[in-house]
Amino acid sequence: MSGGGRAQTGLTFEQALAYVTGLGRFGMKLGLDRMRAILDELGHPERGHRGALIAGTNGKGSTSAYLESILRAAGLRTGMTPSPHLSSYLERVQLDGRPISEATFAQAVAELRPRLEPVVARLGEPTEFEVLIALAISWLAPRADRLVIEVGMGGRLDSTNVLDLGVAIVTNVTLDHRKHLGSTARAIAGEKAGIIKAGNVVVTGASGAALSVVERAAGAMGAADVWRLGREITVRARWHGWEGSSLDVSGPGFSHRGLRTRMVGSFQPGNAALAVAAAHALGDATAAAVREGVESARWPGRLELVAERVLVDGAHNQDGMRQLVRSLRRLLEGAPVVVVFGAMADKDLSLVFEQMRRLGPERVVFTAAPSAGERAVRPAALAAAWDGPSEERVDPAEALARARELAGADGWVLVTGSLYLVGELREAVVS
Repeated sequence: MSGGGRAQTGLTFEQALAYVTGLGRFGMKLGLDRMRAILDELGHPERGHRGALIAGTNGKGSTSAYLESILRAAGLRTGMTPSPHLSSYLERVQLDGRPISEATFAQAVAELRPRLEPVVARLGEPTEFEVLIALAISWLAPRADRLVIEVGMGGRLDSTNVLDLGVAIVTNVTLDHRKHLGSTARAIAGEKAGIIKAGNVVVTGASGAALSVVERAAGAMGAADVWRLGREITVRARWHGWEGSSLDVSGPGFSHRGLRTRMVGSFQPGNAALAVAAAHALGDATAAAVREGVESARWPGRLELVAERVLVDGAHNQDGMRQLVRSLRRLLEGAPVVVVFGAMADKDLSLVFEQMRRLGPERVVFTAAPSAGERAVRPAALAAAWDGPSEERVDPAEALARARELAGADGWVLVTGSLYLVGELREAVVS
C-alpha cells in the first residue's frame, strides 16, 4: 500500500514511522540489556535460527547482498536488515530481497509497542535501532529460513549482538566511528570481534593487527573455526571494468571457478568471496546457487552508474574512499571529475579528504542531505576543511545540477560522502 493508509491495528504507516524514528531522540545507548529484555517479552523468536551476523568497517552491505542472493538462489527464504537504508526506511527489513510493505510495517509496530511497556518501565525508553531490530527479528524469524543481519555499529555492544546465527563475518577493520569504538584499528577490531560466539565459524577479511585481535577473540570464545581471506579463503579475480569481475574462489572443502559479479569495483571480489565462504559454512552452498547468487547480487548506491556520466557511491570513511578512488582511477582513465560531497558530523573529514584528493577532482560542490537533519555537516564547514576549488549549495539537487554543468560533456560527476546524500540524489535521478 502507499500513502497514509491505515493498518487494521489503527496505525498509519506515517504514524508508525514517526514513532520508530522519534526514538532517535534517545540517542545511542550501547549495550544489550534492553535488547535482551525485549526479546524476553517477545518469547525469543530468534532462537534456533541460522544465518550470519556481519560486522566490519566497509563491505558489510555488499557482503550481505551476495550472501542473501546465494541463499535465495539455493531455494531458502531470507531475512535481511541493511543498515542504513538508501531510499526508503522500509529497506531496513527485507524478506526474500523485498522490503517490508507500509501496511505490514505499521501493523508490526502496533503489535510491538505494548510488548515494550514492561521493558520501558524497568530499563527506560529503547533507542530507534533497538526497536527496529526487535521489529525485524520478530517479523522475519517466523518467515525466513536464514537471517542475514548487518551490525549497526561496532559489534560487541550493538543491538544485533543478541543473535547467535552460527556464522560471524568480520569483513575488515579500519578507522571509523573512533568516538565510540576506539582510536586504533586494534581497539576497533576488539569491538567488531565481539560478535563471535562459541561454536561459530568466523569468516573474515581483516588483516594485520586487526586480524590478530579477531583470531584471539575467536579462540577465547571457542569458535569452531576461523576462515581468513587470503589464507583459508582464496580469490583470484579478473577485472572487467564497467562489466564487473570474474573470479575463482576456494576455501575449506569448496572451489568455484569462473564466477561472475556485475557489481563494479575492484573491492567487490573480496566481498563476494566472504559471502561464498559464509554460505558454505552454513552448509547451504551448491555450485548452481553460488554461481547464480553471485551474478544476480546487486547493491545500489555503491559505485553505481545512475545516469550518463553520473556515479554514486556511499564512501564515508577513509578506507571506503581509498577503495573508491582506486577503482575510479582505473575506470575513468584520467577523465575530469566533479564531486558532489556531503558528510555526517561523526566522520573524520581529514582522513576522507586525504583519500579524495588522490582522485584529483576539478571541483567539489559541497551540500547536505535534508534527510540527515542536524547530524549533517554544513556545506560551509565542509568547504572550509577542503583545500581545493569548491562551491557550496544548500539544496542537493542544485549541487548536482551545478556539478553536471561544471563537468560538461567530457567530465564525470561523482556523488559521495554520505549515504543519505547518495540516496536522495539517486532517487531524484533514477526516478
